[in-house]
Amino acid sequence: MDTFHGLLTSIVFVPMMGALIIGVLIKDPVKVKALATLTVLINLLLSTIVFIQFNPNAPERFQLVDKFHWFSSTAFTAQYQMGVDGLSAPLVLLTGLLSVCAVLVSWNINIRVKEYFIWILILQTSVMGVFVSLDFIMFFVFWELELIPMYFLISIWGTGRKRYSAMKFLVFTFLGSAFMLIGIITLLLAPNIAGGDLAKLAEVGTSGAVTIIPMQLVFWLFFLGFAIKLPIVPVHTWLPDAHTDAPTAVSIMLAGVLLKMGGYGLLRISIGMFPEIAQGYALELTILAVITILYAAIITLKQTDLKRLIAYSSVSHMGLVLLGIGSIGTSGGGFATIGLTGAAMQLFTHGTITGLLFLSVGVIYEKTHTRYIPDLGGLASRMPLVTICFMIGGLASLGLPGMSGFVAEALVFLGAFKSFPILTGLGAFAIVIAAGYILWMIERVLFGNKKDRFESVTDGHLWTNVVPMTLLVITILGIGVYPSILTRVFEAGIQPIGALFS
Repeated sequence: MDTFHGLLTSIVFVPMMGALIIGVLIKDPVKVKALATLTVLINLLLSTIVFIQFNPNAPERFQLVDKFHWFSSTAFTAQYQMGVDGLSAPLVLLTGLLSVCAVLVSWNINIRVKEYFIWILILQTSVMGVFVSLDFIMFFVFWELELIPMYFLISIWGTGRKRYSAMKFLVFTFLGSAFMLIGIITLLLAPNIAGGDLAKLAEVGTSGAVTIIPMQLVFWLFFLGFAIKLPIVPVHTWLPDAHTDAPTAVSIMLAGVLLKMGGYGLLRISIGMFPEIAQGYALELTILAVITILYAAIITLKQTDLKRLIAYSSVSHMGLVLLGIGSIGTSGGGFATIGLTGAAMQLFTHGTITGLLFLSVGVIYEKTHTRYIPDLGGLASRMPLVTICFMIGGLASLGLPGMSGFVAEALVFLGAFKSFPILTGLGAFAIVIAAGYILWMIERVLFGNKKDRFESVTDGHLWTNVVPMTLLVITILGIGVYPSILTRVFEAGIQPIGALFS
């Protein structure tokens, strides 16, 4: 039955409308920035309304649904279908929050301003579309749409080897999309399952489906597509290059929400729709997770570029998402639900933490014109506000209790330990390594010897730097102190998936 609530459609297409208005009607750079800021603020308000209106105790799994018939053929039927559950509602809020931060920090852009903000708003539309789409065709369209703005944002407004990094990002993610497309087509052509309806597939799964290629291969096609986006070792090499050469706002969006598309896909599709197959490969997935966590953490220790250091730490922390998924290796006791909830929490908390870190690094680079750690030092006395925010982001990243990172990591380790205690213990050792590279970075950059050439360095700008930092700090500390504001929502989306392994 067709239904149209309208709120989710507005969230997805308000940024696109803002981009269209900027492209057609506005020429003055200041007005372009003002309208882009207004657009993302409206979107954050709508995202907050979605999060508040979502009822974790409601009998309906998917809420605020927009649905009507789209098109059909003899092979399959597709629908315009949007909705949120406990897994996607927090990620919608995360996207709205980080988009505001990205636009505010972009007020210093003065090259091709109009194009820049058009691409930023289109990027927001594409990511929002991924998180709320309940039809495979729509899901894939929004997934692919994200490639276009990201490529141009890196290749035009980036630094260093920006064209190389943009092309590397495009090749890797397009390859992942190709694998995923084969899996989608296979399911759409299967005569005995729910076709492209993600809401129905979330309920009935793909068990017993008759497909033109083995279902285990379909599982791995989806997994590869999502693993590249997450990313997981060894398909992670595009991420450090993209982060290093991307502008600050793009690094915030890339680490904060684009990587989360991969984790969201793993939880929603790879685990939720292929539970028997996923559980059969739980050991292999956990081994891959531990390799990713430890390898990336060790490589992080060797980095001398601030952005590259945070980029590799992101790879390590995304390995924790896969480790949480490894909790499906055992049945009973609810440990799968705990581990999967931890994986979902890690998606949100990592988004805010790395967003804060990249924002802080962007301000440091803007003021000092370098990201080379040995050249930095003694900035705390000259940039006190940035120092406080950078330290909070760093301490949250290493999992300090009282901050959001600790909550997510604790749930991941608790859930996975029941299935694979030795591997989980090895993964937990990465916390020690993280403490090393985070504290070492903070000491060298902020509290090392003062450099005379930084005598004129000033703190971050109030509206374009301090305000977005403050938003992220409040989120990190708020969730750390009162995590149930988020865990109760995630659990509502994860429990139906965790129940498949009980």
